[in-house]
Amino acid sequence: MKPFGALISFQEAKQVIDRHIIPIDRTELVALDAAINRVLADDFIATMDIPGFNRAAMDGYAVKSKDTFGAGQFKPKLLKITGAVHAGQKPAGRIMSNECYQISTGAMMPSGADSVMMVEDTERDKSAVKIFKAIVPGANVGKQGEDIKVGEVVLKAGVYLDAGKIGVLASHGFIKIKVYEKPRIAVLPTGEEVIAAGKKLAPGQLYDINSHTISAVVQDNGGVPVNIGISGDTRASLRTTIRQALKNDMVVLSGGSSVGERDLLVDVIEGWGEVFFHGVQVKPGKPTVFAVIDGKPVMGMPGYPTSCLINAYLFLVPAIRKMARLPPRYGDRIEAKLSRRVPGSTGRRQFLTVKVVDGEAVPVFKESGAITSIANAVGYIEIPENIDLLEKGEQVTVVLF
Repeated sequence: MKPFGALISFQEAKQVIDRHIIPIDRTELVALDAAINRVLADDFIATMDIPGFNRAAMDGYAVKSKDTFGAGQFKPKLLKITGAVHAGQKPAGRIMSNECYQISTGAMMPSGADSVMMVEDTERDKSAVKIFKAIVPGANVGKQGEDIKVGEVVLKAGVYLDAGKIGVLASHGFIKIKVYEKPRIAVLPTGEEVIAAGKKLAPGQLYDINSHTISAVVQDNGGVPVNIGISGDTRASLRTTIRQALKNDMVVLSGGSSVGERDLLVDVIEGWGEVFFHGVQVKPGKPTVFAVIDGKPVMGMPGYPTSCLINAYLFLVPAIRKMARLPPRYGDRIEAKLSRRVPGSTGRRQFLTVKVVDGEAVPVFKESGAITSIANAVGYIEIPENIDLLEKGEQVTVVLF
């Protein structure tokens, strides 16, 4: 058994990981509707005006504004209706003085008209319309290029594509969009006691939990999980599976990172790659490893499910999102009162899972091996290294998952 060396602080660990994460440069073309939550790989430069023509912003009548001057409630102007145009149609003629076109919202403005009189300010009389209000040039008209002008850089490379930005791309009729590829994250559970779902448990064995929870975190944060399979607790087995995993962009292992007789991960990595830290001043999750092998980041998570998943939220999520070029994810925060007294963990930053009931933060942490410690939680509270005790009723900040 090999004891931990000097533990690294929580903030130092995050900084070390961040320094060794390189955003993906590979790109691919995806269908427009599949581009949501992806990252644009090229500047989008407008090739057309949006709208591409002057259009009515209201239902009413397309007019020459000068023909409305002097109109009022008791002295309406009378204009002859010489045509009609609806959205998607091209006007058939040109408006002359004291003439108008009936027009629908979004329809192309007829030649000669410079304004739209809202239907509410008119009264139709067979083939003519009474105008009860004067308007200025350009009233109720959407101008060509008012939204987007040809040649304009509308979206820059590296922007996160939300629904609004998908709409901008759709305005140009694109079918395919060039985006950055999602990073491929190899997920590698270890342990002779761990077996895959669907197999029969033998005495002393348990089903693999960590590869499924880690894969869920990867998918939820812009990565593609690649399940390598379960590695045994031997140097040969670990080296073989890690070598296979290194074909991907990042490797995430669970188990084998502590200091027991069969916790061989650090021994296997040393001499092959560089171990930047082994052990973090956090609870749960102290036996966390970060290394780089052949230029690929390798993260070793604790084997206990709760420790593994909490550390995935704390360390893995920021790394994947940076690699995927996604913006950082900050959990929503709510204030609550602690439902009971909670001891701190002097010298280690503690992340205590809680649920919120009637405005109170209720701790649900059982022990590091209990996956329900997170399944029953809505988030966690953070207890700094220098806090010995939080009293019942004390105000705490709950970071929601």
